Amino acid sequence: MADTRSRTALDRFFKIGERGSSVSREIRGGLVTFVTMAYIVVLNPLIIGSFTADGPSAHRDVLGNILPVGQVAAVTALVAGVMTILFGMIANYPFALATGLGINSLVAVTIAPQMTWPEAMGLVLLNGLIVTALVLTGVRTAVFNAVPAQLKAAIAVGIGLFITLIGLVDAGFVRRIPDAANTTVPVGLGIGGSIASWPTFVFVVGLLVTGILVVKRVKGAILLGVLFSTVLAIVVEAIAKAGPSLGTNPKGWNLGYPGMPDSVFSLPDLSLIGDFSFGAWTRVPAITAALLVFTLVLTDFFDSVGTLTGLGKEAGLVGADGQLPGVGKALLVDSLGAVAGGAASSSSNTVYIESAAGIAEGARTGLANVVTGLLFIVAMFFTPLYQIVPVEAAAPALVVVGVLMMAQVREIDFDDFSIALPAFLTIVVMPFTYSIANGIGAGFISFVLLRTVSGRVRTIHPLMWVVAVAFVGYFAIGPIEAALG
Repeated sequence: MADTRSRTALDRFFKIGERGSSVSREIRGGLVTFVTMAYIVVLNPLIIGSFTADGPSAHRDVLGNILPVGQVAAVTALVAGVMTILFGMIANYPFALATGLGINSLVAVTIAPQMTWPEAMGLVLLNGLIVTALVLTGVRTAVFNAVPAQLKAAIAVGIGLFITLIGLVDAGFVRRIPDAANTTVPVGLGIGGSIASWPTFVFVVGLLVTGILVVKRVKGAILLGVLFSTVLAIVVEAIAKAGPSLGTNPKGWNLGYPGMPDSVFSLPDLSLIGDFSFGAWTRVPAITAALLVFTLVLTDFFDSVGTLTGLGKEAGLVGADGQLPGVGKALLVDSLGAVAGGAASSSSNTVYIESAAGIAEGARTGLANVVTGLLFIVAMFFTPLYQIVPVEAAAPALVVVGVLMMAQVREIDFDDFSIALPAFLTIVVMPFTYSIANGIGAGFISFVLLRTVSGRVRTIHPLMWVVAVAFVGYFAIGPIEAALG
């Protein structure tokens, strides 16, 4: 009888029967969601963390400091677990949260090199507080409506290409060509125009295998792809002895070394929690810090709103009015994920589109999130395993995620040049300049300009003018500083 009462209480709290689900389906859905997105515990440390500051690919801050992979893995799993459970308990939707791909790349490649890691995470935390305030005041809707839907799609596509380029460069598939009199080509394929290293070979095979798994709709395809590539890297290194790169061996492993660790279990090192600072405002010009925060807010904002809408539709939870019931609670917890990510140095956490895998397995309530979150917390005790994953084995996941994000290009009307050029600039400037902020700025400025000269000034939201002017200042910060100096 006690078990029956327990199940009934569980059913009432999560509305399991009301949504046509069952406890077993929720548990299965939560497990599948974890399997499909657990790769972030491997991938995030390789994006914002490093094993050593000696290698040329190590992500260092302005002082040359790095975030150790083991510590980043621990806080990545912890924050994902806690925020996923909170989302399930408060919003009661099967939408899991974890560190957002794209934002973590922005933090590692664009923000951290200009300041210290604590200061960069302070901007991430501030981004979360701003988004939370926007949710609580209702301003978030107004900001969302200010940016045309097609530019929102372009931002997602641009981030996808940016992530892809990072993966290709990290894997050594794309490399800088040293300045030479006989070439003006800035980058090329591998070494001397060929895949001339074993680590890059592992990347290529891993990408093909991951692609096959995705095509076959294998659950957890990305995670399985990373695991396969890691095993392949261990075998290849045992035979070929490529060794680490360390800036002197171009045919070696860039980050991470494919060898078995001394142990597979360890108590998580959570020392990064609370290691943030708001000193960025004195480290870089205030306008630079403000625009970096704006970029974080914009990226966080559009990623979560679009994902919530898509997952809600797929789960059949969107009402007849086209709205997701209780979306305010969902947006609030999502914004708090950014706060928690900054405070713990795991980078901003947001709702994951991979939750669709769990939904496909029948998950319809927050109980699935509780399962997923608990699995993330368990995963934090196995961080030594993540240190054997070379970046070349994880890079295929970046490329595959880039492909998935590229799908939104179909929403852009390239027949209308007043949107085609801004969207195109947004998409290409991001990867070509290695900066999400640059892409958004180029797109917004060109959009306002082209719409104005084409006589459609009334179609420009006033907030777009404010943002465009701010980006003009951002791009001209060098001359402005020189003039003021």
